[in-house]
Formats: sequence, C-alpha cells, structure tokens
Amino acid sequence: MEQVIYDTANKNDIDELVRLRIAYMYDDLGELSKDDERAMREHLPGYYKRELGDHLIAFVARAEGRIVATAYLLITEKPANPSMPNGLCGEVMSVFTEEAYRGKGICTHLMNDLISCGKELKLSRIDLLATGDGYHVYEKVGFKEKHLHYTDMRLDLTPHTP
Repeated sequence: MEQVIYDTANKNDIDELVRLRIAYMYDDLGELSKDDERAMREHLPGYYKRELGDHLIAFVARAEGRIVATAYLLITEKPANPSMPNGLCGEVMSVFTEEAYRGKGICTHLMNDLISCGKELKLSRIDLLATGDGYHVYEKVGFKEKHLHYTDMRLDLTPHTP
C-alpha cells in the first residue's frame, strides 16, 4: 500500500470530494435513489466551490493518486453565549475512509488535524453526530457525549419523491 499523505483539499479536489461524499452516503444509508445521487452530483460541485477553504475545511488523506479519506470541519458563527463566548463553532461532517484503508489510524490522524485547526481558529467548540462505527475514534480524540435539556427537533422542508 502506498504512503498516505495528509493535507487539506482545495478546489482542484472537487471531483474527488464529490466522489467520496457520495460513497459516504452509500456507506451510511446503504442506498441512494438515482434522483438523490443525481441531485447530489449537481449540487455538490457548486457548494464546494463556494465554501471550501472558507466555511468548510476538508481534511484529507491521499494515496494511490486519489483521496482515500475525508473529515470536514464546517465553521459557523452564532450569537455568543456562555458555551460559545466568541460565537465561533465547528461541526464535523463527512468522516469517511475507503474500506481498504480502514483500521490504519487514518481517521484518528484526520480528526487530530481537524481539532488542531479548530484550536488555531479559536473555535469555542466542535460538535459532531457519531455513528456506531466512528464513536470509538471520536471518544479517543477527546469528544464526549453531550446531554442537553433541550429536545432535538427538525422541520424538513425538502420535498420528498415517492
């Protein structure tokens, strides 16, 4: 197996980021409808062009001439409060490693890079939603379950196709 190189993605990596985001969704959900995959392929390049390097930092592992793993840090600013004195926070998204590269510490390395960046940017906190597969990695790098007195709710405004 070729050496793994760690860095951040740039706009030249958009096709690879699209490929891995869709692979992540298949891995997470098990399947995607053709319409959902088509919509993602249409929307994601523009999203990455607008956000990459600004509000979105994509930490990547490269091997064999392609990106083999990702971990995104989405940066947002919200009104300051006691848990976010400067209002800056991050959210971890799209943590994914191609199957052949799993179990080699790549995700842990990406998460440590992501956390270091969050500290440099003076983020008040970094949040994530953990899958069962990723839970132990996130716990190992310092994430803890949060227990809020709020109820997590959502209003879905996306029209669903039958």
